[in-house]
Amino acid sequence: MQRDESGYLVLEDGRVFEGSPFGARREARGEVVFHTGLTGYQEILTDPSYCGQIVTLTYPHIGNYGVNREDEESDRIRVEALIVKDLSPIASSHRSEGTLTEYLEKHGIPALSGIDTRALTRHIRTRGAMRAILTTEPNREVPGAERVQREVPSMAGSDLVLKVTCAAPYEFPPAADGRLHVVAYDFGIKRGILKSLARHGVRTTVVPAETPAEEVLARKPHGVLLSNGPGDPEPLEYAIDSVRELLGRVPLFGICLGHQVLGLAAGASTFKLPFGHHGANHPVKRTEDGAVEITSQNHGFAVNPDSLRGLAVEKTHENLNDGTLEGFRLKDVPAMSVQYHPEASPGPHDAFYLFRRFIEMMEA
Repeated sequence: MQRDESGYLVLEDGRVFEGSPFGARREARGEVVFHTGLTGYQEILTDPSYCGQIVTLTYPHIGNYGVNREDEESDRIRVEALIVKDLSPIASSHRSEGTLTEYLEKHGIPALSGIDTRALTRHIRTRGAMRAILTTEPNREVPGAERVQREVPSMAGSDLVLKVTCAAPYEFPPAADGRLHVVAYDFGIKRGILKSLARHGVRTTVVPAETPAEEVLARKPHGVLLSNGPGDPEPLEYAIDSVRELLGRVPLFGICLGHQVLGLAAGASTFKLPFGHHGANHPVKRTEDGAVEITSQNHGFAVNPDSLRGLAVEKTHENLNDGTLEGFRLKDVPAMSVQYHPEASPGPHDAFYLFRRFIEMMEA
């Protein structure tokens, strides 16, 4: 079957969605997920946690405020492909430095518009996130489900961190002279996290994901941050071993994938969620006072709360949508973590206080 002007998303269960290509003209492979945020598409595109994934945006009208360098969460687009319902042909914001289409073309990322994103989202919610091939190449045969199943790797068991981590240590902000010094493991760190630490007067040294614990301690940090990142946490034995060695020797703060790595280092287990949490409107209850935070989330795995039994761990946050564990702290050493994003670029900022708590933990 040959097509000239259409693009296709083919899921591993055989469901096919037809749309209009924009961005780069090529084929992409990955796990299809949906994101429920109303804004922030550029932050989503450049978030390293989306490595290996094809992102569907549920908000129908995308691209109207364009793109700009200030909103990038990393140095390039990290998603494999993008799916939207209605693409804006113009960018009307005074902050815009170009259109979404131009941005995707520049980075070589394929995309589809005109997709029934509500139908796709409902399908994923029912059947779960699944592997897919998206093609925008002209005059190419539409791939079949058998090819998707054969050629697209499963997210479970995949170490994607080594694809996104930095090659060498660097300082953020450069030449900063902060009162406190944090070493941040780059499992796919977002610039919003680094900017949040900088706003609190923290000097951060970012190190590659495979950095041994002794090299981190040799930098004499006041604390260590375990960043967000893509993929399954269980294959990251190098990171889990390093965090295990750091426990009790320096305060630790884990975010998203870092939360899962801390849980594994403490003796807990993790599991894959049916379709993950991807959006900026997830309600989370704080167990200490019952307050509810509206949070930004992007993850496909979670820490099993039952595996915390018998460990010196206290649950601190709970997801009100599905009851999954959203945060915990260790009782016998200074270490805490949350599954969601307290920096939340572009928002909400209900959980920004967690950076202050990390600073208080380091000062203590």
